[in-house]
Amino acid sequence: MASSDFKVSISEQSVAEVEKTFSPSLQHGADLRFHGVVRDQEDDKIITGIDYSCYQDMAAAELQKIVDQMQSEHPDHLAHIHHRIGFVAAGDASILIRVQTAHSQAAFDLSREYLRRIKQTVPIWKKPIFA
Repeated sequence: MASSDFKVSISEQSVAEVEKTFSPSLQHGADLRFHGVVRDQEDDKIITGIDYSCYQDMAAAELQKIVDQMQSEHPDHLAHIHHRIGFVAAGDASILIRVQTAHSQAAFDLSREYLRRIKQTVPIWKKPIFA
């Protein structure tokens, strides 16, 4: 797979807008999209959303590092990762992980691993906005 088949982005662009740019994959049977959606509560308090921030260069580099590692470890898949920054309202998606593989189980496993690594290492900070 070419590295151009693996895309990462961090911006204020919504997940829905990013998904409009996707083309269908004719080479993979599984096309899994995970949306991490902002809940309406944080620490048992009602929130209107979350304000996400990051040091753009560092966060993008770390996200690319994860994708490069996953590509090396699991070469037979495609991925697109998008994380929103700025205010994301409750009910809206803050992260998109798209994984394409030949079979569904691999897509689920890879999506779960991408999310684990992103949460563990990508420096994106969140500030809940309480109602």
